[in-house]
Amino acid sequence: SEGVWGHLAHILPHHERQRLERETVERAKEEEKERAAEAAVYVGKPDLPPSWDGGGWAGPRDGHDKDQRYMLRGEARELPDHVYQKWKFLKSAEDFRMAGPGAEKKKKSKKKKPAAEAAAADDEALAEAAEAAAAEAAEAEDPEAAAENGDVLDEEGAADGDAAAKKKKKKKKKGKGTEGTEGANEDDKEGAEEEAREAPFAPPPRTEEDGEEEDGEEEQEGAVKKKKKRRGGGKKKTGTSGLDGIATHGVSDEDFAAWCQKSLEAMANNSQSMSEQELKRPPKEFWGYQFSGSLRPAFVTKQMRMPEGILLPDYALQPDGSSACERIGVKEVPILQGQELETMRMACKLGREVLDIAARFMRPGVTGDEIDRVVYQACVDRKIYPSPLNYFRFPKTVCVSANEVICHGIPDCRPIEEGDIVNLDVSIFYQGFHSDLNETFFIGDCDEDSQRLVRTAYSSLFAASQLIRPGTFYRDLGNAINAEAGKNNCAVVTTYCGHGVGQLFHGPPKVPHYRKNKAVGIMKPGHVFTVEPMINLGGNGGDRTWPDNWTAVTRDGKRSAQFEHTFLVTETGVEVLTARVGTDPTCMPPYNLAMFQR
Repeated sequence: SEGVWGHLAHILPHHERQRLERETVERAKEEEKERAAEAAVYVGKPDLPPSWDGGGWAGPRDGHDKDQRYMLRGEARELPDHVYQKWKFLKSAEDFRMAGPGAEKKKKSKKKKPAAEAAAADDEALAEAAEAAAAEAAEAEDPEAAAENGDVLDEEGAADGDAAAKKKKKKKKKGKGTEGTEGANEDDKEGAEEEAREAPFAPPPRTEEDGEEEDGEEEQEGAVKKKKKRRGGGKKKTGTSGLDGIATHGVSDEDFAAWCQKSLEAMANNSQSMSEQELKRPPKEFWGYQFSGSLRPAFVTKQMRMPEGILLPDYALQPDGSSACERIGVKEVPILQGQELETMRMACKLGREVLDIAARFMRPGVTGDEIDRVVYQACVDRKIYPSPLNYFRFPKTVCVSANEVICHGIPDCRPIEEGDIVNLDVSIFYQGFHSDLNETFFIGDCDEDSQRLVRTAYSSLFAASQLIRPGTFYRDLGNAINAEAGKNNCAVVTTYCGHGVGQLFHGPPKVPHYRKNKAVGIMKPGHVFTVEPMINLGGNGGDRTWPDNWTAVTRDGKRSAQFEHTFLVTETGVEVLTARVGTDPTCMPPYNLAMFQR
C-alpha cells in the first residue's frame, strides 16, 4: 500500500484499515481546506475558537470543519498558513488571549509586597510566618530576605512538588539582585500555586539533586538557622546506571517506593473492590476463543484521561483515535535539525525516564494495570502525553506484552509471575514530537530458552544499529536482523516493522526487519526512525491477533521478545536518542543480562 497505509498497516486491525482507507479517498479533495480549518481561531476575542479543547489542539469540531474564518477587526478572513503555524500548539485559554493582538496591553501590572518576617516564639507561629514569607518572597524587594524565607519554609517540611522549583528560582534571583526580583509578578505566583494544586505529591527528580544537611542546632532563641548545602548530604542515593541494571535517576529506593504507592492511591480504580476471581475472568469477547499459548487475558479497567494543561496529539480526543496528520500520507522522510532536533532529543530523554520508572516498579505480583497507572503518573509529573493512549482507540498509556505476546499487549489485572518475560513499550508526546522505545525484562529466574530468546532479540537490534549511517539502504537492516535470529534458532516476525517518528507517531521511512524486503530509501543525516525487531522462539515467525483487536501473539504459543530504540542518523554515523543512562549514545552497549533482570 502507498502513503500512510504503508506505515500504519502493521499496527491497525483490518476493519480499521478498510474504513480509514475509504475515508481518505473521500476526503482527498478537501485536505487543503481542512488544514486551514484546523487552525481557525477568533483573534482578539476572549472566546475560545470552535476547535479549542482547553488542553491542546484537537482538530476541527462538527459544524466547523469547512470554510472556517477568524475575526480580525470585524472582518472575516481565511487563516494564512503562517498564522496557523503560530496558533496550532497553544496550550490554554490564557495562552490564547495573551498571544492575540494587543497582548502587550493585556499584561498585568506588577505589584510589590514586603516580605513577612520569619520570627515566632514557638514552632507553630514559626511555621505560619515561614509560609507567609515564602508566598511573598518572589515579589519582595530584598532578595536576601526572599532566599532566607525560602530556606525556612524548606526546613519546616514543605511537601508539595513545586517547593524545590521555587527555591531554585529564588537563588537565581539572589544572584541577579534587585533586577531579578523586579521580574517576578502575580501571574508567576498564581501559576505555581495552580500547579501545586494539580500535583498531589512530588514526582521523583530526574537528576541527582544536592543533598542537604543541618549545621548545628535547629533553633536558637526562637530563630531557625539556615541549612548548610553540600553535595552528598541527606539520604544516600544509589547510582545504578543503565549498564548494570535499571537507572535510578538519583532517586533512592525508599523515595521511589513511596512515590509509587502514592501514584497507585491517586489513580485508584474499581479493581480494588473486585475479588481475585473477578479480576482473572476473561472479558466477554474471549469466551470460546482458542488460545495459542498458556497466557490468558484478565479484567481491563476504564481508560484514563490526561488532565488539562498537557499538550495533546491530534488523535487524543477523536472518537476513533485517528490522526489527521498521519492521514495526509507524508512520503518524504523529515530531516530534523536545529531546535526541532533538540526538542526530539528531549522527548527521547523523557521517554527513557518513563520506561526506567516502569521497569524499576515491575516485579512478581505487580499487575499490568498497576504499571499503566505508574506510567500515567510519571507522564503527568513531566507534563507529557503517553502516545499510545487513545491512538486508534488503544485503551491504555503503555503496552505490556508478556511471554507469547509479540506486541501491543493491553495492561490488565493479571499479576506478573516468576519466570515471565515482559516487554514494556513506552511512547510519549512532548512539545509536538513523539519518542518510542521498548525493552524486554526477565521476571525472576527464567529458563534457558527465554534467556536465549531475549539475548537474540537484543543482538538483532544491536546488529542493525551497526549499519546505521549516511548512505545505508533501509532495506539492508532486515538482512542483518534475519541473520542474527537464524543462527540462534529463532524467527523474525514479518507483520510489524520499524518506522519514522517525530511529529508523526508513525511515518516514513518504513523499516522492515526481515531479509529480501523491498523498503525504499537511503539514510541521510537528520533522519529519525525506530528499529524494533520482534523475535519468536523456533522457526515460526507467524502471528495472530486476540479478539481485543490489539494483542498480537505467536501462532504456536512460544515466547516472543523485542527491543526498540529511536535512532538519529548523523554526519558520521548514528546517535541512539533513547540510549540507557550512562551508555555511549553513538553505539549500543553489548548485551548484559543484568540490564534486564527484575
